Amino acid sequence: MPQIDSTVVRTWCSLALEALGREREEIDAINVYPVADGDTGTNLYLTVESAHQAVEAVFAAITAPDFGDAVRAMAHGALIGARGNSGTILAQLLRGMAEVLAEGHDGDHLARALRRAATSARQAVAHPVEGTILSVASAAAASAAPDGADVVRVARAAYAGARTALEATPTQLAVLERAGVVDAGGRGLVTVLGALVEAVSGEAPARPVRGPRAAVAAPVEPCADGGPAFEVIYLLEADDAAVARLRGRLDTLGDSLVVVGGDGLWNVHVHVDDPGAAVEAGVEAGRPYRIRITHFGMDAAPEERTGRAVVAVLPGEGLAGLCAEAGATTVLARPGEPPASGELVEAIRRAHAREVVLLPNDAALRHTAAAAAEQARAEGIRVALIPTRAAVQGIAALAVHEPDRRFDEDVVAMTAAAGTTRYGELAVAERQSFTSAGVCQAGDVLGLIDGDVAVIGHDVAATAETVLDRMLSAGGELVTLVIADDAPESLADRLETHVRETHLAVDTHTYHGGPQAPLLLIGVE
Repeated sequence: MPQIDSTVVRTWCSLALEALGREREEIDAINVYPVADGDTGTNLYLTVESAHQAVEAVFAAITAPDFGDAVRAMAHGALIGARGNSGTILAQLLRGMAEVLAEGHDGDHLARALRRAATSARQAVAHPVEGTILSVASAAAASAAPDGADVVRVARAAYAGARTALEATPTQLAVLERAGVVDAGGRGLVTVLGALVEAVSGEAPARPVRGPRAAVAAPVEPCADGGPAFEVIYLLEADDAAVARLRGRLDTLGDSLVVVGGDGLWNVHVHVDDPGAAVEAGVEAGRPYRIRITHFGMDAAPEERTGRAVVAVLPGEGLAGLCAEAGATTVLARPGEPPASGELVEAIRRAHAREVVLLPNDAALRHTAAAAAEQARAEGIRVALIPTRAAVQGIAALAVHEPDRRFDEDVVAMTAAAGTTRYGELAVAERQSFTSAGVCQAGDVLGLIDGDVAVIGHDVAATAETVLDRMLSAGGELVTLVIADDAPESLADRLETHVRETHLAVDTHTYHGGPQAPLLLIGVE
């Protein structure tokens, strides 16, 4: 009897991301509720993209990961990357499914998972409304095949029920009926369930029927109903009791309140007129971070953009602050949480520039940054992607940035500066493993040069000196050191002295990376 295993979860995420990528614009176009801001398809895509990245990370770390690890990674990835009202609800649906599927992955468990998902999603929404993604999720759960059915039959029955419910959404919600469309969030959920059917059966189901109700709505002005002007989203570390109080507080501030998650980590979404009060409420409840505030309808049109900007991804708050002072729009990359392409697109938009230079500063972000650049170009923004592989290369590029010269000349100069900067890094091994420099043990200090382990040591400062000597053996004029807050206090002074006494005529610049930066970053120009 067919079952859902870790490979099926991986395939499901991949197919759902691909399908939402194809249908994103169509779903955006029918987005009229709760706010006609035309981004539901994009938000669902970004949410699934985050889930997909989390699952891929598990497979990259473990050749054949346990099913429970894969399904939990999917749910966690969706939680931390959830965007918008529908994306946040989808994250809770996936979390509800994961809670049951982690216990078993046959047809009975899939049917139970769909029911848990629908229930938990409704509980996460402050004021559930029929004719939305919640109705489609409930119908999918109710239609799931009876006990004893295999996963293919359950998935197909849930998909059929969801399609039927989607076509009925305009009869449940007047704003949909007036616009002549089905619910955008529900439409996206049908797409995700269709990907599940294909993942378990190998056959793609028929797409939802197009008729008058599925037609694209005429453009609707954002906030035409006089609703709140801002969307506020943030991740929150807090206990259950604090979150319960937070729900009550946010419910008095605005609407479209959705709080999803659990086990100390939550994703909070609300529409308000006072975004500062919404963030302050989060501070009172716990530790909010990855805060995103969007003013509905306030993105600059291409013709309203002027000048040139640099968008840079940085691995620590100290570096982000440094680059922001230099005029860059920054995106913070937290450990284990690389930014998705949607975050980079948002940063490009936030720069409000006609021309943008994008610095990913991480080799692993190459494809993500390329996707973001393509999306921004489709919106009329001229974007140049410089494939910087480390933050020190980004700093070198930013140092020669001159917005007053021609765009192509600026990009060439920045690319050259990044390309002539070798980069190194110090890290502490978490487990025994094989490296290009030999076998390391947990707790060893690893010295990396241009991404490869070159030195295995036991002392941070001594290992750093060895890495510096190797990097400077081919020459160099400037050394850049970025030191994390948890590095030894004397490290900066010792390395500056070492360079001054051992490598004549080489200048050294030292910066503080902040509390979450890598232990030590080294750049040699």
